[in-house]
Amino acid sequence: MRAAVATSQDHDNPLAGLLLQDVPEPEVPPGWAKVRLVTASLNPHDVWTLRGVGHPAERIPMILGCDGAGYTDDGKPVIIYPVIADAARGMGDMTMDPQRSIISELYNGTFADYIVVPESSLVPKPEWLSFEEAAAMGIAWGTAYRMMFSRAGLKAGDRVLVQGASGGVASAAISLAKAAGATVYVTARDERKRQFALDIGADAAFEPGARLPERVDIVVETVGEATWSHSLKSLRPGGTVVICGATSGPNANADLNRVFYQQLSIIGSTTCTLAEFYKCLRVMEESGARPVIDHSVTLENIHQGFEALISGDNLGKIVVQISDEQ
Repeated sequence: MRAAVATSQDHDNPLAGLLLQDVPEPEVPPGWAKVRLVTASLNPHDVWTLRGVGHPAERIPMILGCDGAGYTDDGKPVIIYPVIADAARGMGDMTMDPQRSIISELYNGTFADYIVVPESSLVPKPEWLSFEEAAAMGIAWGTAYRMMFSRAGLKAGDRVLVQGASGGVASAAISLAKAAGATVYVTARDERKRQFALDIGADAAFEPGARLPERVDIVVETVGEATWSHSLKSLRPGGTVVICGATSGPNANADLNRVFYQQLSIIGSTTCTLAEFYKCLRVMEESGARPVIDHSVTLENIHQGFEALISGDNLGKIVVQISDEQ
């Protein structure tokens, strides 16, 4: 079968180690299931793997791809829930399992004709969700849902700031926060991205670091060093920053005086539980919120998709079309 494989790691030239190869179809262990993939989507996690960040060299080669949708052997359309973990080890929460992984960390990923995953990772694909949209769900939308609702306690009427409006998690956060009845402010580096945020539901969009019309209850932070100071300054006393990533760097000035004096909460979050994934789908069904697809590539031209992702020019998700069957 065809597969896009990370064969080496290079921080400065990550795509040098990404090769399209013919590999054997995977065997199916007991309790697991084979999925014939129709679509997958690109995530920054794939780029970090190719750069050698957070993915040990001894786990190379690895088929990349964290998200995907397709058909089981008996013809059922499914979305792949991307976390492989044991809730018991996480005291009831899969994401707290010290041994948790997402697909393509310990187990081969979705940039292939077939994948095997635990049977519990098969989520029935709703008819109202296209295969392209379904492939964009697991990492970005599941993460955004957990960040805001489970970790930060978002409720109707809250004021939310989303930093870096055009990223996958950030754009999902905008749509989900609006679906919950929040006022949503966003930041983005250029006018095109600010307009994109407005088009998908943001109430107002600003340049990075700009003063907001009011202080907010929650900041959704994925950028890190570049926006951290602005995130803390934008919070009302007692407000919350919820963070799932630090694409601009992890070593921001903590500003501890502001944190304790304003009684701010800083909460980490990563991926989502299976229950939260289903809840996210319900919110989407009721509200009409959907992933925005920037464009699609094939496995054969997946490098072009990665080049667009690395450039940061995409608005919404980049989908990999693996099969023509829908």
